[in-house]
Amino acid sequence: MGPGGIATIIAAVSLLVIALAISYAVVRVGRLVDQAANAITELTNEVTPLLDEVTTTVELINGPLHSINKVTKKVEDLSSKISDSTENFLDKNKLAMGAASALLAVTKAKKNSEAKEQKPKKKRSKSDEGSE
Repeated sequence: MGPGGIATIIAAVSLLVIALAISYAVVRVGRLVDQAANAITELTNEVTPLLDEVTTTVELINGPLHSINKVTKKVEDLSSKISDSTENFLDKNKLAMGAASALLAVTKAKKNSEAKEQKPKKKRSKSDEGSE
């Protein structure tokens, strides 16, 4: 066997080692892909019922929210009508409002004067009497 034969054997063994390394890597990548596929399948199987439950919960919550929205709209309409009615009343009855305002002022003044009269007078101490 000459130097060419030895070189051929070394090249063949090197190619065999490279082929084994590549096949090992391909097998490992194949297993990794299989595990990833299994994980995705399990995740899908677990998430689907959760999504169904979330959908049901959201539907159950949206029902009362629609009712609350209707009630809020009705209250808004009612307050708008009350505001309009009050504004119309005040615009049409300026004289009556002036009289009512005057009556309120008189009543308040009367209450203030009664409150002042009802306050107890301050007792004089013996030292205050001696200084007079």
